[in-house]
Amino acid sequence: MYRFLLSRQWVILTLVALLLIPTMIRLGIWQMHRYEERSARNQLVADALGAQPAPVEKLTSPGHTVTSKERYRTVTAEGRFDTDREVVVRRRVNADEEVGFHVLTPFVLTDGKVLLVNRGWIPADGPTQTAFPKVPAPPSGRITVTGRLMPDETTEASGIKNLKGLPDRQVMLINSGQEAQRLDARVLGGYIVQTAPEPRDDTPELIGKPGNENAPLNYAYAIQWWLFAAGVPVGWFVLARREARERDRAAAAQETETAPAPV
Repeated sequence: MYRFLLSRQWVILTLVALLLIPTMIRLGIWQMHRYEERSARNQLVADALGAQPAPVEKLTSPGHTVTSKERYRTVTAEGRFDTDREVVVRRRVNADEEVGFHVLTPFVLTDGKVLLVNRGWIPADGPTQTAFPKVPAPPSGRITVTGRLMPDETTEASGIKNLKGLPDRQVMLINSGQEAQRLDARVLGGYIVQTAPEPRDDTPELIGKPGNENAPLNYAYAIQWWLFAAGVPVGWFVLARREARERDRAAAAQETETAPAPV
C-alpha cells in the first residue's frame, strides 16, 4: 500500500522534510536567543533610566570607556558652557525624521575638566551646507546640567563614516578622544544627552528617551518556527495518506474495468 514511498519523488520529499524539521527548530532557538538578548538590553536600559542621578565624575573620567551598564545613567555636573568652542554634529534626525544637526557644547567643570554635552537637535536651515548654523545660546554662568550618559560614537558601532575635510566646527561623530585633541583639554569619556535645564523656546529640541526593542516579536517568531517544524511531519503524513487513498481508488477502478462481464 505504501510502496510508493520508495519512489524517487517521495524519497526526495521525505529528505526535504527531514532537513526542514531541524532547520526550523534551530531558527526557533535563534529567535529565542534574540528575544533573551533584547530583553536583557531592555532591562539594562530600564535599570539605568531608573537609577538615582549621580555626579558625572563618579561614572566617567578622561579616557574612560562608558560601559553598557553605565549607558543611559542620569548624571549631573556643575560648571559653565563654553560656546566659543561649540560644534555641530552633521546628518542627525529628530523625532519626525527631519535632517539637521545635534549641538555639541563643551561644559567646563569646576575642576577644569570638560564634559561633552549634546544639547539637542536643530534644523539645517543655514544658507548653505557649509555654513555654521544659528545655534540657540545655552544658559550663561555657572549652572548644574543633567543628562543621560552615553558612550563615544564610533564608525563601527554607529555605521556613520567619520568624513574628513568637513566645514569648520562641524563633525560627524561625538567622540571624546577626538574632542580632547581639538580642545586640548581633559575631556571625560563619553558624553551626555542633556535633559535639564530645558532650553528656552524648546530649541534645541531635546533628544527623547530610548525606546524598548521589540523583544516579544522574536518570541512570537520562535513559536512560529517551532509550529512550522511540528507541522512538517503532519503535512507529510497527510500527503502520504492522500496518495495512498488515491492509489487505492485507482487500483479498485482498474480491477472493476478488467473484471469479466457477468454472463
